[in-house]
Amino acid sequence: MKWLRDQSLAPIVEKVEAGARLTFEEGMKLFHTHDLNALMRLANLRKEKLHGDKVYFVHSMRLEFTNICYVGCTFCAFAAHKNEERAWDYDPDEVVRQVGRRYMEGITELHMSSGHHPNHKWEYYPAMVQKLREAYPDLQVKAFTAAEIEHLSKISKKPTLEVLRELQAAGLSAMPGGGAEIFADRVRKQVAKNKVKAEKWLQIHREAHSLGMRTNATMLYGHIETLEERLDHMDRLRTLQDESLEQFGGGFHAFIPLAFQPLGNTLAQNLGKTDFTTGLDDLRNLAVARIYLDNFPHIKGYWVMIGSELTQVSLDWGVSDIDGTIQEEHIAHAAGATSPMRLSEEGMIRMIQHAGRTPVLRDAYYNELQVFGREGTQAAD
Repeated sequence: MKWLRDQSLAPIVEKVEAGARLTFEEGMKLFHTHDLNALMRLANLRKEKLHGDKVYFVHSMRLEFTNICYVGCTFCAFAAHKNEERAWDYDPDEVVRQVGRRYMEGITELHMSSGHHPNHKWEYYPAMVQKLREAYPDLQVKAFTAAEIEHLSKISKKPTLEVLRELQAAGLSAMPGGGAEIFADRVRKQVAKNKVKAEKWLQIHREAHSLGMRTNATMLYGHIETLEERLDHMDRLRTLQDESLEQFGGGFHAFIPLAFQPLGNTLAQNLGKTDFTTGLDDLRNLAVARIYLDNFPHIKGYWVMIGSELTQVSLDWGVSDIDGTIQEEHIAHAAGATSPMRLSEEGMIRMIQHAGRTPVLRDAYYNELQVFGREGTQAAD
């Protein structure tokens, strides 16, 4: 361990090398250490034990079928009232047309999450999924966050498990991880007091796992939360993943930290915050997640939030997935994300190769569709 400057990390190094689980206190040591070289090495070690030098991406499309929402999360700059000029609201047939407008050969995943619409009836949602699958039978529909599922439970007067079962029957393939924000009550009451509560979010994902559906999990960071609250969030996810793996044979595919975007939302205005998260905070967060969430297959570097350049760097910090090509994204960009609206498949391959890694094209289920060579490895343009 000649490379170790922070000797207090020595027991953690031994655990990671042995594939053992860290305690909460050890996770906090990682958040506080100044030995960034050690943190990077440990995260990369954990990642490479799982995936070698492979980095995954998906040829995907993002579609928000409405931005009309009544919830009022203070961090959100996406939501609109239905009478606002910038509001949009697609009926199921228009959703199919919008997919057709953006569709490109090779897209396998359609990612949809949107506002909590105050007027749509329950029937709107399974009808939309069914029409999409009829029009594009090979497209895997990953849609409806746990927050949206709770909303659909309320308007349908059906239990959330039944909502999930009926959407799955209509053709829903997987669930995205949005709506998690931060599980700590102190924070949740200030940033998302009208959104699904933490325990309900976890329950809905447990129910999805029980149906054989695979899901993701997010965490919104870089606003008013503490480092302890970040790790508490990860700890609750790790516990649920243990349960789902034991009971259902599968659970979460990936953990996706989402960096707070400080423009155009009430939370940033109230805090007087205009700065984005730092690259160091982003990388530390990803590394701690990779080391602590030992039962999660993937940690995702979401290029929309942290930019493609830092995402490329993150491939040495435990990241094994960089999301997808997306086509168009509006939620993060409404709050000030400075990344492009889309990346080409060629651009994602090049990003991974130039970091000295092997690109792997996947689908929504993480089936490997194509493994690319490492040729072209050089400094990124």
